[in-house]
Amino acid sequence: MPGRLAQRLRGIPPTIFTEMSALAVRTGSVNLGQGFPDVDGPPGVIAEAVRALQGGQNQYAPGPGVPALRQAVARHQQRHYGIELDPDTEVVVTTGATEGIAAALLGLVDPGDEVVVLEPYYDSYVAMIQMAGAVRRPVTLRAPHFRLDPDALRAAVTPRTRLVLLNSPHNPTGTVLTRAELQAVADVALEHDLVVVTDEVYEHLTYDAEHVPLATLPGMAERTLTLSSAGKSYSFTGWKVGWATGPRELVGALLAAKQWLTFTSGSPLQPAVAHALDQEPDFPRRLAEQLRARRDLLCAGLADVGMTVRVPEGTYFATTDVSELGWEDGRSFCLALPERAGVVAIPAQVFHDDVEAGRHLVRWAFCKEPAVIQDGLRRLGSARLHA
Repeated sequence: MPGRLAQRLRGIPPTIFTEMSALAVRTGSVNLGQGFPDVDGPPGVIAEAVRALQGGQNQYAPGPGVPALRQAVARHQQRHYGIELDPDTEVVVTTGATEGIAAALLGLVDPGDEVVVLEPYYDSYVAMIQMAGAVRRPVTLRAPHFRLDPDALRAAVTPRTRLVLLNSPHNPTGTVLTRAELQAVADVALEHDLVVVTDEVYEHLTYDAEHVPLATLPGMAERTLTLSSAGKSYSFTGWKVGWATGPRELVGALLAAKQWLTFTSGSPLQPAVAHALDQEPDFPRRLAEQLRARRDLLCAGLADVGMTVRVPEGTYFATTDVSELGWEDGRSFCLALPERAGVVAIPAQVFHDDVEAGRHLVRWAFCKEPAVIQDGLRRLGSARLHA
């Protein structure tokens, strides 16, 4: 019989990706649902990985990560944000930001503690909060603007709150929190002595807004654990090389949990990512310029077929409201879409506890080649999209 943890984890959001990907394959659909790019990152970075593979860097890396990558991450944080870090004690390499999230929650949260988290959620948050035995306290970013309500944030905090889990640039809405919104988070964290874990994997993929790391706000460096990765910024999502940075106490708590998850991974990929951060610093900016054009292409096309579109400020994703098309909810729309139009999208209601807030929202990915986006839009344009 399944254990209690397996029973608790059944039916949470990741199941929708399996379901929709299977539909895409079965129907030959254009997959505008899953967030992975069509094209790899810089060839020079791949060449570095090949050199590492052929050069014998194929055994266990140190638990905290290869020193060259930890040093490169520290230089990245200083170069972009003026954050000074000790690469030996304030940087840990993780198996993508997903493991960083898992290890942060397992290392910092006790059963029964409450975690304040932005809703709609990135899909792994719900699973990992449940795995840690914690209780989630959602603060909903509501359509159509998806902005943080400081009053709702304050109301979510109780005496049992231990941690705020923040995601900006935010998946799935594409919101980039403003400095004023981040200050509201900082004020609450300082007032209630909370730790904040910030998921910043889309830090370089912003279009109409500046990404401000929470750790740069006054009083926040000592209570913020920052997560990021090379997957999004350098288009190597399959490499699963991420990192956590912050004060040694928080990084140490994450590492204490991480050593019992993967211990270490990606030994030959870590020096390649170090090369990317140090030697290919302009690639993320060029990628963001390409993604801006693809965002605009997708959003204009979705509007043309009758959807209300929220143009995102960052990430890979745009959100539409399909209520005017007459569907009961976004899930029924998305399940019908492959057969009707040969296109796959993701119903955003699976990222919500608040059923009404997400009922008619659908997430679309624009991290695809323009020809793929155009093909998807042509299919949508010739299909019957109304219920």
